[in-house]
Amino acid sequence: MELLGSTLTTTYARPKTSHFLPAISTMASSYRNTQPALGRSPSANMWRTNSYYKSSSALPLTSSTQRDHFDLVRANTAFYPSNRTMLTNRYTPDDWYKSNHSNYRESESSRKSAERLRKDTIRLMQDREQLTRRTQENTSKNIAERVNDIVFWRSELSHEIDNMVTEIAALSEVKKRLERALAETEGPLKVSQECLYNREKRMSIDLVHDDVEKDLIKEVEVIKSCQERMRRHLDRAIAQLSNRAAQHELEKDMSDKVSAQRIDDRCHHLRNTSDGIGYYRGIDRIDHVSLPDTWSKFTDDNILHSQSERANSHKLRDEIEILLNTTSNEMWNQFNNANVAFTNRISETADAKNNLQAHLAKQTLQEIFQTEMLIESLKKALRDKENPLKVAQTRLEERTRRPNVELCRDNPHYLVGEVREIEDTIQKLQERLMEAENTLQILVKTKVTLEHDLSIKAHSLFLDQEKCMGMRKSFPSLPRLVGYT
Repeated sequence: MELLGSTLTTTYARPKTSHFLPAISTMASSYRNTQPALGRSPSANMWRTNSYYKSSSALPLTSSTQRDHFDLVRANTAFYPSNRTMLTNRYTPDDWYKSNHSNYRESESSRKSAERLRKDTIRLMQDREQLTRRTQENTSKNIAERVNDIVFWRSELSHEIDNMVTEIAALSEVKKRLERALAETEGPLKVSQECLYNREKRMSIDLVHDDVEKDLIKEVEVIKSCQERMRRHLDRAIAQLSNRAAQHELEKDMSDKVSAQRIDDRCHHLRNTSDGIGYYRGIDRIDHVSLPDTWSKFTDDNILHSQSERANSHKLRDEIEILLNTTSNEMWNQFNNANVAFTNRISETADAKNNLQAHLAKQTLQEIFQTEMLIESLKKALRDKENPLKVAQTRLEERTRRPNVELCRDNPHYLVGEVREIEDTIQKLQERLMEAENTLQILVKTKVTLEHDLSIKAHSLFLDQEKCMGMRKSFPSLPRLVGYT
């Protein structure tokens, strides 16, 4: 055989074919006749001489008949081994000796190649055995280190999961307090709106945009503003609690680490004599999802993300605490301001009512009585002027009947001045009577106005003092406004 290549990568070719003799094969097929079996008669084994063909050619045949006969003769004539041996060339003795020497050289070369192959193979098996043992030991060491890494990251994940669970519980408690505080604001808001609704029932001049109404409107705005801020923070808390992607990633990573540690522990304790080992074709060509750097970075990123979420949750809890204290103080302060405005307004309304009652009792009613007396006096004076006027006008009418020159403008004729004087007096008295009647009407109207105003003030006092302040006697305490029961 011919040796090709180095020791570790030796390849061997098949024996080289001799150029001197044909290849000798010991297969049984080499002894088979390569010529096809032809149908022949028993007389075909006899050697045909040229005279046989000559005698057959003497027959009188046509050209087509003669050609068919020749083809039949050619087909029935076969080349047997005896015939082939007689016809082929023979080898020379030099060829025979050369063939033998070539076979000797090839045998020696094959023997040396086989010996060299045996030694190289033994050395290769020993080297590979040592290499396999060292590789297996290094692999076991690497698996042990990998298990230690997994244990470390498991402890980090467990610690972070515990912190995340604690933070979620704290945020849940703050969220419940915020919900209770938000529910507590509904009562004061309804009271404020009810007070505004009741005060809309004030009548006439008392329906003013006073300090009480301003404080009530501001109180409603403050409560609604506090509710809006509470709802926003409540939505943030709900979103923070519902968005547990960080915790889910930590728990999933922890589950994967537990499975990986269990598998690596089993792999670390596997030996060549262990049960359950076997062949798995193509397992060394499986693609891996991550590398050691990306593997540790994945867990570290999960922990950093969880820490960031915990920081956001802690910041949100602080903001909610500040919000609860701020909103409770704002609502309490505005509640007190509205109560002070109510107290002042009730005092002002009571004073106005008392003053109206004094004016109505002492002045308006007395003036009405005196004006009525004056009207009666004026009417009596007018009645008293009727007879003197009649006397004066009767005298003038009688004296106009004097005849001729007796109809003189004498001193008695100045009765005309008396009539005019009496008429002027009556006119002035009538004017005074009219003024007195107008004044009386004004006084009566004023009296009605004062009485109506008194009823308005009484109604306003009832609304502010009885209905509104009656509802505002109770207000949620500060602990309830910050969410504590």
